Amino acid sequence: MSGAEIGFLSVIALLAVIYFGMHIGIGLMLTSFLGVWLLKSPEIAARMLAAAANDSLQDYLFGVIPLFVLMGLLVSVSGVGRDTFDVAQWLLRRIKGGLGVATVASNAVFAAITGISIASASVFTKVAVPEMIRHQYTPKFAVGAVAGSSVLGMLIPPSLLMIIYGVLSEESIGRMFIAGILPGIVLAIAFSVMIVATARWNEKFIFVQGHQNGPETEHTETMISALGKAVPIAVLIGLVLGGLYTGLFTPTEAGAVGAFGALVIALIRRSLDLGKTWRVLVETGHISVSVLFLVLSASLYSRMLALSGLPSGIAEGISNLGLGANGFLAAYLLIVLLLGCLIDSVSIMLIVLPIVLPIARQFGMDLIWFGVITVVAIEIGLLTPPFGISVYTVKAALNDPRISIKEIFSGTAPFVLCMIGVLVVLVAFPWISTVLARAPM
Repeated sequence: MSGAEIGFLSVIALLAVIYFGMHIGIGLMLTSFLGVWLLKSPEIAARMLAAAANDSLQDYLFGVIPLFVLMGLLVSVSGVGRDTFDVAQWLLRRIKGGLGVATVASNAVFAAITGISIASASVFTKVAVPEMIRHQYTPKFAVGAVAGSSVLGMLIPPSLLMIIYGVLSEESIGRMFIAGILPGIVLAIAFSVMIVATARWNEKFIFVQGHQNGPETEHTETMISALGKAVPIAVLIGLVLGGLYTGLFTPTEAGAVGAFGALVIALIRRSLDLGKTWRVLVETGHISVSVLFLVLSASLYSRMLALSGLPSGIAEGISNLGLGANGFLAAYLLIVLLLGCLIDSVSIMLIVLPIVLPIARQFGMDLIWFGVITVVAIEIGLLTPPFGISVYTVKAALNDPRISIKEIFSGTAPFVLCMIGVLVVLVAFPWISTVLARAPM
């Protein structure tokens, strides 16, 4: 067999073992080891495995992962998510569909201090869904709004997907973070406009029958109390994103400053005791080690694919077919959308990017823009059946047998359509993704 054939078979084998339940990291290492074995020899395969384990994670840059994870967990413990929703709810109280828009706004702000979609989905299921149902929103829309807007956590910095993409593409993680700001705002605005328009022209999707128009919330907040809740949130976002954009902090330093700021907020609010502190630290370790192990495995997988010549073979095949850059991009995004229905977002990145990044480079594509549209396309998979991890997270956090998985998927459908529309816009106008990231820092 040729090298390209071995590389292609290794990709098929990887998809198969993941489908049958093998952990993605183990699957990557196993198929990569066997691939190098067939391409070269068992001795070279063993040496390459050892080299990947030694070289992949030695850069201090990888400290960004546990620091941002720690920040996100501390923010969740301190109750910042509820405060974020309270402030957005107060600001948008006079808009029809305002609680839905408040959920989107809260998720956007919460994303800027956590970077984990599942955390957003879990927090706002418990905070926003009961409030919306109490104000006569349909359960379908309430859960759909939480699941749909939770995907902002993977686009607005800090984002674990952006970190993984930056590592795999060898792009600056700081620039990848900044690149996600404007597309994240565009997506949040698109969600909000869709909710307001639906509330006006298709009330029955959002409101229960007999809903009375009028202010949607009682005046439980005042300007002073809302400002008091907003200040810690604004300070934390300003520290992290402001430091990154001005070049004052590296991504790792921004993670450290953000984690310290989140710790101070949690201590001031007396949200931490010894038991909670220990659980936060243990969970940070579990998540960080899991992500870092995936990075290590992906490094070995990338080396095996490069050795097989599969990416260059695919690029040559695309050139011979005359598809060009646009044809390649359309095929790539379609594959990512289909994979999103079957496997999780990190797995998609680890499987697909080592193959397509060399092709994107060959076509002269801006890899920061390519990363943004990749993340948006992958995020759509968080909401599409049968996998839809954000949907299942909402279902698990809600723990209400009256609301089915089918109903949550139905509620997220308008958000999926919005995301597809925004993805088309980002593909058509690359400057939206690059104007901030490519600016001098």
